[in-house]
Amino acid sequence: MSMCKLFISVFLKFLPRMTRITAEDRILIKQLRIEKQWGARRMTNEFPNKAWSIASVSRVINNIDNNNTTERKPGSGRPRSARTQQNIERVSELICSQDDDPHSHKSPREIQRETGISRSSVQRIVKQDLHLKTYKRMIGHKLNESVKLKRLQRSRRLLERFPNERSVRSIWFTDEKIFTIATPVNSQNDRVYSIETKKRQVPESRLIRERDHFSRGIMVSVGVSRIGKTSVVFVEPGAKVNSEYYCEHVLRQGLLPVIQAKCGRHNWTLQQDGAPSHTARNTTTFLHQENVNFIEPDMWPPNSPDLNPVDYAIWGVLQEKVYLRRNFTTVEQLKLAITVEWRNLEQRIIDRSINEWRRRLEKVVEKQGGHIEHDF
Repeated sequence: MSMCKLFISVFLKFLPRMTRITAEDRILIKQLRIEKQWGARRMTNEFPNKAWSIASVSRVINNIDNNNTTERKPGSGRPRSARTQQNIERVSELICSQDDDPHSHKSPREIQRETGISRSSVQRIVKQDLHLKTYKRMIGHKLNESVKLKRLQRSRRLLERFPNERSVRSIWFTDEKIFTIATPVNSQNDRVYSIETKKRQVPESRLIRERDHFSRGIMVSVGVSRIGKTSVVFVEPGAKVNSEYYCEHVLRQGLLPVIQAKCGRHNWTLQQDGAPSHTARNTTTFLHQENVNFIEPDMWPPNSPDLNPVDYAIWGVLQEKVYLRRNFTTVEQLKLAITVEWRNLEQRIIDRSINEWRRRLEKVVEKQGGHIEHDF
C-alpha cells in the first residue's frame, strides 16, 4: 500500500462519524426538548444511528430555548469576508466572456491573482452566488461562412437522398485513424494524489509519465453499417496513402470484399470523407468501374467529422478498449489489440451511433451549417 493510501486509511479510521442535522432532525430535536426536556447527550445516546455530534445538537437546543425556533437567527454565523456584493460583481465580470469579446473570461486562479480573492472563495461565489455551471470546452473544426454554407446545402441533399432510417441502413460509413504505441493521455484527468505538500517531494516515478517524442503507430481503416462491420485494414508502415494505394489496398483488397460478401455487389452505398485520396478523380473512376454506389465528393459536407459515425463515436469506443490496461512496445502488439477489440465491438454500439446520423444532419440544417457537437 502506498504512503498516500495508508495515510488516508488511518485518517478515515479515526475521523469522527458525523452527519449534518436535517430539517426533519431539527423537528424531532425540538419535540424531544419541549415534551421531554432531553439534553444533547441524551438525544445522541438514544439515536446513535443519526450520528449527530453533541455540539451540533447543543446549538439546536440553545436556539430552541432562547428563540423557540430550530432555525438560525438571520444574520448570525460568521460574517462574510470574501463573498461581498462588491466581490461578487467583480468575479461576475471576470468569470464570463463579454458578448463582444469571446473567450475573454479568466479562470479562478487568474481571478485570484488579479483581485486577491482566494481561489476557493471565487469558486463559492461562482457556484453559490452566481449559480453558474462549468462546461468543458470542446474542440471542433474551424467553420467559415463558405464551409457553413456547404455543410448546410449538402446536409439537405443527404437528407433528401436518405429520407428515412430504412434508407440509412444500406450506408457503409468508413474512416481512417492513426493508433500510436504510446497511450493517449488526457492530462486533465491524469492526476496523482500524495500526502507531500510540495510537488518536488513526490517521487518522479509517480509524477512523470515518459513518452517518446515521435511515437510509432499504425494507420487503420474500417467500415460500419447497420448490417455489420468490415475487417480492420492496416496501412503498411511508411506507405503513402494516395489514390492508387487507397483504391488497391484499402478498397479492393480490404473493405469492398467484406461489404460485398455481406450485401452483394449492389443495394448499398459507400461513404467517404473529404480526404484527398477519397476525392481524387482516380478514386471516383475506380468506384464507377467497380459499380460501387457511393456518396459523391461534392455531396459530403466538408470539415464534418461530426457527421461520420465512425469519427464521432466508433473511434472513441475502440481507442478506449484498445488502451485499457495495456502498454505497447511494438506495432505488432498494437495491431493485435486493435484486431481483438474490433472483433469484440458490439453491433449495438454501431447501431446506436448510426441512429444519430439523420438527426445530426437535421441539426446542421437547423444551425445553418454551424457546429453541432455540443448538442449531442
